Amino acid sequence: MVSMPKAKIPHALELVIDFVNTLDPDLPADAFATPEGLGAWLESRGLLDAADLPLREGDRREALQLRDALLALMLAHNGMPADAQAARELDRVARRGGLGVQFRSDGSAPLAPRGEGFAAALAAVVVPVAEAVRDGSWQRVKACRADDCRWAFYDRSRNRSGVWCDMAVCGNRAKVRAYRRRGTAAGHG
Repeated sequence: MVSMPKAKIPHALELVIDFVNTLDPDLPADAFATPEGLGAWLESRGLLDAADLPLREGDRREALQLRDALLALMLAHNGMPADAQAARELDRVARRGGLGVQFRSDGSAPLAPRGEGFAAALAAVVVPVAEAVRDGSWQRVKACRADDCRWAFYDRSRNRSGVWCDMAVCGNRAKVRAYRRRGTAAGHG
């Protein structure tokens, strides 16, 4: 049997997912633990030029605020309470980076940061979010419900019911915990 390749995630949302997943709870490792790590990550994705380096600690804190806000929105897509401050943080990043439509002679009108440097790099991270909101695909970007995970993923389920980043790992852990709780509640633990 030939397996079909997974459909591409729309609107370059992989960038947003990768940005949030720079904090890996399994290791634990944080690509943004230092301004140098943050700068290297942004440069490797073409969002920042070497001329804009080095970054400062304040830049790193801004990136962490954006990452936390994106994570909060992804958790809300997965049934957690919504965080109004998270949306305000995305607004702030977009304004600071001068995010806007740029009309071109070829008839295209991409959304892009007009700012420069670090502010533009962070604004570029929210571009896929703004594009995906229009067609509803942003709602498919979720963070795993497992308290010990929170890994960002794109929900490919037909009815948008995906809860865990990986059913075999986080889903199985949740089922084992639920089973144990039922056993304990019944007096068997």
